Amino acid sequence: MPENRSITTALSLIDQDPTKVLGLAVGPHTNVKPGQYIPRADAQTHPTLTFDVPSPSATYMVVGLDIDAPFPSIGVLGPILHWIQPGLKAKDSTLQVTKPFVANYIGPAPPPGSSPHRYIFFLYEQPEGFDGKKYAPPNGQNLSNWYRMRYDLDAWEKEIGLGSVLAVNYFTSN
Repeated sequence: MPENRSITTALSLIDQDPTKVLGLAVGPHTNVKPGQYIPRADAQTHPTLTFDVPSPSATYMVVGLDIDAPFPSIGVLGPILHWIQPGLKAKDSTLQVTKPFVANYIGPAPPPGSSPHRYIFFLYEQPEGFDGKKYAPPNGQNLSNWYRMRYDLDAWEKEIGLGSVLAVNYFTSN
């Protein structure tokens, strides 16, 4: 599994500063608290995101990961990329999707017998000039599972010039 220092740093961020908790509404579950359990069936469409962004005119990006694949005690395939959505714009405190995805959202799908996995969502300010088409599959196709396994968030941050995580939240599911 890649080291992914960004994951550890982001998770400690919400412990240290409750204002850095990304608002998540997942299926019928609104105002999701960090670590809240959400049944798999309720989380098959991407969450609605809310956050009082520092710059309402800026554009934002969210990255979603399952950090416990395939099992929390055996993370050889993880983290698994579940979503990269650039082009988020603030409307009030809700972040509206304005651009195509880089990696389409996939809902929780831990293997049978697994304990709950953590599905973490990281919010960043999107770098100026970011072109999602450069990184997305052609013609709006879904991203293959092959490219989702052992996802290196640290490398992604470096490659496209992401700054620090602005907000983070996660839910558990199995």
